[in-house]
Order: sequence, then C-alpha cells, then structure tokens
Amino acid sequence: MAELANCSRCGTVFAKTIRDICKNCYDEEEKAFHTVYDFLRVRENRLATMLEIIEATGVKEEYIIKFVREKRLLPKDVPNLAYPCERCGRDISAGHICESCQKELKNDLATFEKEEQNKEDRKKIQSTYIAVDKHKY
Repeated sequence: MAELANCSRCGTVFAKTIRDICKNCYDEEEKAFHTVYDFLRVRENRLATMLEIIEATGVKEEYIIKFVREKRLLPKDVPNLAYPCERCGRDISAGHICESCQKELKNDLATFEKEEQNKEDRKKIQSTYIAVDKHKY
C-alpha cells in the first residue's frame, strides 16, 4: 500500500510507491529524458559533451547525470558524455567516484583496518595474565 510522502524535488505531498518524486516531477524528468535522447539519436550529436547537450536541449545537468547513472544513457553510445567525480571533480562516465579516488579510499580503509587490528592485538597482550614461577628465580 502506498504511503504519503513529500516529493524530494518540489515538496508536494503524494502517494509514494516506487519513486521518491511526484507524478508531475516524474513527467518533467521523462520529458527531459526524451529531449536528450532525441538529440543524441542524431548521428552528429552522439559526440556531444555534457555542456553541448545542456546548451542544445536546455535540460539540467543533474537530470543528464541521473540518466547516465541509471544507465538510460550509455557512455558507449555517447563517448564524450562525462560528469564530475563526487570526490575530486575529475570527469567520469560511470559511477559516483573515479578509479583513482576508489583506489585511495580502498588504501585508506585497509590502513584503518590494520591500525584497528593492531590496537586489538595490543589490548589482548596487555590484558593477558602471565604467571611467573617465583621459586625458579
């Protein structure tokens, strides 16, 4: 059963089902998608960059990025379509962050996990009770 929610885009109250936006915003988004898609269907326009698509269609950049992330527009079909990495700003054509940021985050995580493991090992050593036979000495 649908629950009442506020549209994440315009704030209107609507019956939430699958989407987190209302029908009006969804229709606006679909219209924008078809505008971009029709523009890119023309062979000469397939090499357009993000800026050129925005200028030619008037569609917001956030919509185009969303279409790429949802795999509605594929980078293999539009090779010059790139958007900024959410971490460093470098142009990417898939995902949220670039490969170098992914590697850096993985390295940071591995370092953090090693440090945490070392802390645990030190605690175990400190909390270990060692019995000494005092008759030996």
